[in-house]
Amino acid sequence: MDGTLTNPFEGITNSIIYALKKFGVEVEDKRTLTPFIGPPLVESFQKFYGFSPDNSRRAVEYYREYFAEKGLYENKVYEGIIPALAALKAKGRTICLATSKPEIFAVKILEHFGLTSYFNHIAGATLDETRSQKAQVLAYAIQKSGLKNKSQAVMIGDRKHDILGAKANGISSVGVLYGFGDEDELKKAGADKLIETPRQLLTL
Repeated sequence: MDGTLTNPFEGITNSIIYALKKFGVEVEDKRTLTPFIGPPLVESFQKFYGFSPDNSRRAVEYYREYFAEKGLYENKVYEGIIPALAALKAKGRTICLATSKPEIFAVKILEHFGLTSYFNHIAGATLDETRSQKAQVLAYAIQKSGLKNKSQAVMIGDRKHDILGAKANGISSVGVLYGFGDEDELKKAGADKLIETPRQLLTL
C-alpha cells in the first residue's frame, strides 16, 4: 500500500511526530522520518531512535492514537494507480494487497479512496505484531488467495522489505521507483524488474 498505491507521507510522519512527542523528542524536519515509511514501526523506532523494544511498542500505540483518527486519511493515491488497477482487473488478474500496515487500517484506507473493489484479497499486519514482517504478510496473502503455482505471482513494492519478502516466499518481484525506496535499494534487494510508473505494470 504505502509507496506503491498511495503516498502516505503526511499521515505517517504526523503520527510519528505525535508519538515521539510523548517521549519528549521533537522533530525539526519531518522529511527525516521518510525511512519509517514501509518497514514495521517497532523495528524503525528501535533503529532510528534507539528505543528499547518496550518503548518501541509504546511508541507504536501512541502512533496509532493519531493515525486511527487522522493519519490514515492524510494520504493520496498515486497518479495512474486507479487506471492500472482497473486494467489489470479487466484482464482477469487476481489482485491482492499485502501490507505491513495493520489490516484494519488498510481496509479503511481502501474504502476511503474507493479502491476496495479492485482487490480480490486484503492481507495486512496484526495489531499485536504477531504478523508484521513483510514475509509473514505475504505468506498470509498467498494463503488467502489460494495460490497454488507461485510462478504465476509477483509482488510489487517500493522498499527492500517487499523484495526480500517475495524472495522468502519464492515469488517474483517488481520494484517501483515512484515510492520511497530508490533504485540502489531495490536492485541490492534483488528486484526482478523495476518500473517508474504504474502504467508500466500493464506492459510488463
